[in-house]
Amino acid sequence: MSSPAEPALPSPPDNTLEKTAAQPSDLEIKDSALIFKDVWRKLEEEFGRDQLRFPKEIILLGGAPGSGKGTNTGFILQARGLTCPPIVVSTLLDSPEARRIKDAGMMVGDREVLGILFRELLRPEYADGCIIDGFPRTEVQVDALKLLITKMQGLREEFLHTPLGIHFRQPTVHIMVLFVEEHVSVERQLKRGELTKAHNEEVRRTGTGERWDERPTDYDPELARRRYRVFKEQTWDALQSLKSIFHYHFINAQGEISQVEQNIVNELKYQSSLELDPSTYDTLRAIPVASELIVHARQEMVKRLDCYQFEHGELLARVAEFIERKLMPIVRRHAISGVAQINTEDDLLHDPLALAMLIDVFSERGYHAVVDLHRIEVPETFDLKTGNITCRTKKVFRLSIRFEGSEIRRGH
Repeated sequence: MSSPAEPALPSPPDNTLEKTAAQPSDLEIKDSALIFKDVWRKLEEEFGRDQLRFPKEIILLGGAPGSGKGTNTGFILQARGLTCPPIVVSTLLDSPEARRIKDAGMMVGDREVLGILFRELLRPEYADGCIIDGFPRTEVQVDALKLLITKMQGLREEFLHTPLGIHFRQPTVHIMVLFVEEHVSVERQLKRGELTKAHNEEVRRTGTGERWDERPTDYDPELARRRYRVFKEQTWDALQSLKSIFHYHFINAQGEISQVEQNIVNELKYQSSLELDPSTYDTLRAIPVASELIVHARQEMVKRLDCYQFEHGELLARVAEFIERKLMPIVRRHAISGVAQINTEDDLLHDPLALAMLIDVFSERGYHAVVDLHRIEVPETFDLKTGNITCRTKKVFRLSIRFEGSEIRRGH
């Protein structure tokens, strides 16, 4: 998947860069595998293999501080047709289960994070897909994610030809990183601090409303810069390490909200070869995707119109005259709504080539034209002796002409 060029990020200190960029050692890989194996074993014991039904689509959301993750999460969910709330790992780590671990004097490490997150993913509301905010953050979590997808694919193969097959679909993983440069991140963090401070002062003054959480990094420029660099050194590198495996979306989040939303839409355009089960894709692949169909549509239409002119010039002239003389007066009267419905029995349209010309001419001029043919039986004679009724067939062409009306333009 193509992505906009990624701007250079500020480099962390040399020793940190070496640590985060280095490949995990054999020992680390073994530890990751052992941790995952233990977590997976407990899931099987608790739920049973046939109940390990993970989401069809997993979107891993990462973003620099101030990149607008909270602002854009709802839009991303909408763009993918998901209705469940995002899974925020930091919130999960404040769950009753995580608190029990901490209350017992233990640390919420990778093993505990994986166990809590994987259990959450098994909830039925995430069956079609989910967004995970804040995962993975460590090398162990990166390795565990790879192992999870391998397990999901294995379960799919295991149950594919059974009644449970529909619950184990081809998994799809998207990595989405919302990016802003360091100076933009710092500005937005400090701006958020100003808004939070003003809001909380108003709550204290009036005694109404709820106070917003205050982050020290939102009030100190140096702490804000440090938080940005921590993102680069940890979350960024963790997600980057998965770039060659899963669908990676680098989103420029520095513009206005509308522009960022458009960037998200452009990155998440439907790609059936990536999302459908391979067998389903093979069945449907002969039918072109709409985006592919329209790539050269304009050029093909121009070619047809020129062909009409050179090979059927007289008929094209008649079609153009018919449109100008009989149809456009009606279309002009609907300039406000941008929709004109016209019925005609004109003999010209009985010629299929003339009908094709009419649609192409409207398209070339910026209109959207649809023509339906309705056959109506009209009684002509009635035989009093036999009671038979003789009918003739009347052909009525119903034209729907749509364009950008003045009401829509005013709305913009």
